[in-house]
Amino acid sequence: MPRLRFALLVVTSALSFAGNAPVSANEPTAAQRMSEPGPLEEMLAKQTGSWDVVASLWPAPGAEPIVARGLVAERTMIGPILQEIMKPAPGGKQPDFTRIDYLNFDRVEGRWKYVSMDTRFPVSIMPARSFGPATDGKIDVQFEPQGFVGFGTEVEGRFMVSDMAISSSDVDHMLKEQHVMMANGTGKSWLFVRYEYTRRH
Repeated sequence: MPRLRFALLVVTSALSFAGNAPVSANEPTAAQRMSEPGPLEEMLAKQTGSWDVVASLWPAPGAEPIVARGLVAERTMIGPILQEIMKPAPGGKQPDFTRIDYLNFDRVEGRWKYVSMDTRFPVSIMPARSFGPATDGKIDVQFEPQGFVGFGTEVEGRFMVSDMAISSSDVDHMLKEQHVMMANGTGKSWLFVRYEYTRRH
C-alpha cells in the first residue's frame, strides 16, 4: 500500500475511534483543567502593581557594578502570565528604555517559562525555561545561548550562556539575579545583572 494511503488510513481510523469515545458532558477537558488558575497563578497575581527597582550590572568578574536607580516596574496579569514592564521613573535621570518580561508556569510541561526583551542592549528576545517547579521558593530558569555584543568599540559576537534566579524574601521585596558564562575558554561564571524590587505603596 502506498505510504500516503496508509497514513491517511491511520489518521482516519484514529479520528473515528476518538469520535466514538464516550465523553461525559459534566467532565472538563484536559485543556479546561490545565487552564484553571491554581496556587502558582495566584502567587503571580499577588505580584501585580508598581515596584521600585535598583539595577546593578557587573561587566566583568570582579568589576565594580554599574548601578541604576530610579526605575519603576509595572506588573499586570495577562491570563495566567505575569507581564512586567520596566522603565525609568517619570522625572528621573536615567536614559529612556523599556524592558519587558513574561513569567508563566506551564502546567502541561511542569516547568516555568520566561522571556525578556530590553532596548538598552541589542540582545533581541531572550527565552528561558526551568527544569521543573520552584525549589525552596526560588525559580531558576536557563536562557538559550546567545551572542553578546560586548562593551567595547568592536562587536565581540561571543556566545554566552546565562540563567536567571527569581526569589522573594517577603511580599514587598523581590530579586532577580542573572549569572553568565562567556564562551572564552575560561569556564568562569559571574553575577552579571541584579534587579532589586521594592513594592510601591
